[in-house]
Amino acid sequence: MLASMEQIAVSPVFVGRGRETELLATALARAAAGEPQAVLVGGEAGIGKTRLVEEFLYGVGAPSAVAAVGGCLEVGAEGLPYGPLATALRRLHSELGPAFEQAAAGMEGHLARLLPEFGEADAGSNDEFGRARLFDHTTRLIERLAEDRTLVLVVEDLHWSDRSTRDLLAYLIRTLHRARVLVLATYRSDDLHRRHPLRPYLAELERLRTAQRLELERFGPAETAAQLAGILGVASPDRVLVDRIHRRAEGNPFFVEQLASAAREGCTAGIPDSLRDILLVRVETLPDHTQQILRIAAEGGTRVEHDLLAAVLDDPEEALIEALRTAVGAGVLRPDTDGDGYCFRHALVREAVSDDLLPGERHRINRRFAAVLEADPGLVRGEACAARLANYWYHAHEADRALPTALEAALQARRRNAFAEQLRMLERVLELWDEVPDGVRSTPVRPYDRTETYPSCGCTGEAHEPGCAGLQLVDVLAEAVVAARRSGDWDRAVTLVRRALDLLDEDTEPARAGWFRVQLAKTCGHLERPDGGEIQYAYRLVSGLGPSAVQAEVLAMEAAQGMLGHPDRSHMAVAEQAAGIAREVGADAVEQHARITLAGLYSEFGEPERAIALLTDAIGRARELGAADVLCRGLNNLSCLMQSLGRSAEALDRAREGLQVAGRTGLLGTAGGCLTGNLVEALTALGRCAEAAATLDAWEYGPPLDPYHEFLDRLRGELSFLAGDLDSAAELNRRARAADLARQPQNVLPSAMLAVRIHARQGRPLAARSELLATLDIELTTGHEALMLPLLVHGAGAEADSHGLPAADLGRPVVLRRIAEAAGRLEPQVPLHRAWVRLLDGELARAEGRDARRHWAEAIGLLRPVGLPGPLALALLRAAESAAAAGRRDEARALLEEAADTARASGDRYLESEVAHLAGRARLTAERAEARDGSRTAADDGPELGLTPRERDVLRLLTLGRTNRQIAEELYISPKTASVHVSNILAKLGVSGRGEAAAVAHRLRLFEAETAV
Repeated sequence: MLASMEQIAVSPVFVGRGRETELLATALARAAAGEPQAVLVGGEAGIGKTRLVEEFLYGVGAPSAVAAVGGCLEVGAEGLPYGPLATALRRLHSELGPAFEQAAAGMEGHLARLLPEFGEADAGSNDEFGRARLFDHTTRLIERLAEDRTLVLVVEDLHWSDRSTRDLLAYLIRTLHRARVLVLATYRSDDLHRRHPLRPYLAELERLRTAQRLELERFGPAETAAQLAGILGVASPDRVLVDRIHRRAEGNPFFVEQLASAAREGCTAGIPDSLRDILLVRVETLPDHTQQILRIAAEGGTRVEHDLLAAVLDDPEEALIEALRTAVGAGVLRPDTDGDGYCFRHALVREAVSDDLLPGERHRINRRFAAVLEADPGLVRGEACAARLANYWYHAHEADRALPTALEAALQARRRNAFAEQLRMLERVLELWDEVPDGVRSTPVRPYDRTETYPSCGCTGEAHEPGCAGLQLVDVLAEAVVAARRSGDWDRAVTLVRRALDLLDEDTEPARAGWFRVQLAKTCGHLERPDGGEIQYAYRLVSGLGPSAVQAEVLAMEAAQGMLGHPDRSHMAVAEQAAGIAREVGADAVEQHARITLAGLYSEFGEPERAIALLTDAIGRARELGAADVLCRGLNNLSCLMQSLGRSAEALDRAREGLQVAGRTGLLGTAGGCLTGNLVEALTALGRCAEAAATLDAWEYGPPLDPYHEFLDRLRGELSFLAGDLDSAAELNRRARAADLARQPQNVLPSAMLAVRIHARQGRPLAARSELLATLDIELTTGHEALMLPLLVHGAGAEADSHGLPAADLGRPVVLRRIAEAAGRLEPQVPLHRAWVRLLDGELARAEGRDARRHWAEAIGLLRPVGLPGPLALALLRAAESAAAAGRRDEARALLEEAADTARASGDRYLESEVAHLAGRARLTAERAEARDGSRTAADDGPELGLTPRERDVLRLLTLGRTNRQIAEELYISPKTASVHVSNILAKLGVSGRGEAAAVAHRLRLFEAETAV
């Protein structure tokens, strides 16, 4: 029978930790209220992290809440990717049964990479986006499980976590915004050396609003005494004993337990001061046979299965059970939570036992584990077998066995989308490569990733064909490059690529060299570093070869880079060639990517309908292929194209469809940001600003998860601008531009336009001019009409609005000439573009003092059918100004009434107020506009000065330094009438001149709110 509880040196009383328990209870309450929480519990080894979590979990009960625990396994032992989260989900599956299966419905093929119990994983989901899909579907599963209960997920020993587990856990914490979930993670703080990967990881998580760190402190003398009282079963332990144990243990609860046990058994003298001896004191009191079993179990891993241990020991079952019973009774081992194996009750003890082994002894034990597991893989869980076997052979120093098993473990990791662990195993292969004989390296192995179009030996099936040289070092490097890229370790990918290029002879293996050059270009692009012309270099390497998938991909990337930068018609030929070669060699996804790029180039060079037809066909082909990433790109680009053509309603539909595809296929993390941005742009253009803002608020990703965060920041800035919050708009635009290192026109031009508009509305015309000229210096030519024309219109409008300011008047002719030259290089394609040209003509005429009525009328005629309220409201306002200045008051009134409705529909509050202000100063009967603006009269505010509304308008302009002629122009009256109004104002205010009148107005703050705008 098992030893009694009195023999186990664990206090039955939970000592201290009142503050920590209260913090966890508060986090649970917040999670139950729909505010997901993450608590990171840290502390040195033995400080009581696990005991705190266990005591807390006692109070978490079904059905309102359910808890699941998973522990990380020590790196270098099993290293099973996603292990703790898979364990936690497996326990939830066992506990919730049908509810779990219902929540997982429709996602089994993806979740099978975490839980093999769900059957075979989807064959098509093991590509570059496989990890994103896995993360997205895991998050969705947890959200569904948390709909009817509070979910507590516990991950223990995070300091041992593999990269994939950390990435998935961070993803969950970042993206669970409204789920009833509490994530608890424990880690050893004393294990976090300066370069430990957990240090920056914890710092990053701690920045999140929903995450907090909880560091456990050592016990004081009173807490040590309470712990000893519980262990020894006495009300008040001997003070001398308490002082001695507290001094030796230094307040560490685990050390207190070990020393208390030794004291209870009479071992009070001669205990060494070293930690190792303190940890081993309990082990050394056990029978020799039990000690031998513990030494072997320590090399088995953090957790060792009973059947595996029995096979390695080859002892009679009764003797093994008796020895294990003794170890469990002594509190050294404990049965694991799954009930089919054992683990050391504290990892420090296992480490001490393992470190006490002689090198040859350690090698022999690992060799025995490897041989037994290789003979009977069913001794461990299937998904863990490859990694366990690879680690046993590695620590047995059997390089010729360790290399092929590491390759197999890498393959298994890739199949689970655990690319970080795949990379770790492949780097082990690279480490061992020169230690094994040629015969091992040429052993036929399973083929690796064909989705990356790597030009390997060309063999297919489960092994290389007869006569094939087998695996080569560049094959391993190629796999490692892909694994590094997919796991997000981009710097490591660059290093691996450069190592491969040093090995390759470009003259004899140009295709392979070209492939690695493509990888370097992709990696540098993600890191926002210049690639040194790698795509062009790769093209030169493969251009003289026969058609290949690599050649097609090189050409497709060359065309895509040109489309996003400064395209010319040669890029169209490159895209067509890429599509043709891809079709010839059967690289279906590359073909559709090339066709999507070709469609974008058609649009850039004045063939929008042809572009739409090609995009629509490519989208249909991508659906047939099941290529979700290509489909999302196609829908995204079609949405963007529709928006640029003024077809915002259609753009809206395509963006929504793309988001549905991304959500269904787990690509929200990669494609969702751009699609959300396109959706917001369409909503904003249609005047649905509240819906656009809500869409941005609902987007649950952010830096560093969302690669399009600068795009979304700029859109947030545009919405703030329309709402009248210029300070927020400027800050958001600054953030967006700081991240735009690529300087692509699709990012540069909209940000520059927003900056110009902000400066103009802040009354800073010179800053607006500087911003415009800096953008014109980029010398953008054709293909950007939808972006460049609005920028030119607002730039010219800022020049027109600053007419009469001496500092702004200087140099205006040069600026206007630059604007006209830039416009002359553009080729308007559709009614919206032609309308922007008419608006630009009007603003240029307004800035030069010429009659612009014809331009406004033509712009209105083009814009009304388009249905976009923003530019139409601007055209109507300008036309109304011209009509009022010409004395056509009925026409001006009608235009203003339409402008008021259209401006309100656009969501632009400032434009609304401008419409109302024009109605007021021109004294037109546009009551609806005046009511919305809340226009003030003499009786509305300020002292009673006896001024008429018209005289207040004149005084406002007078305080701004306007001459009588300028006042007459702005109020659409004659200079003589303006002079009469000025004379009346001076008399009513009792002042002798214009300066004194302005001083009175400033002193009384008559126009403070207006001048502030």
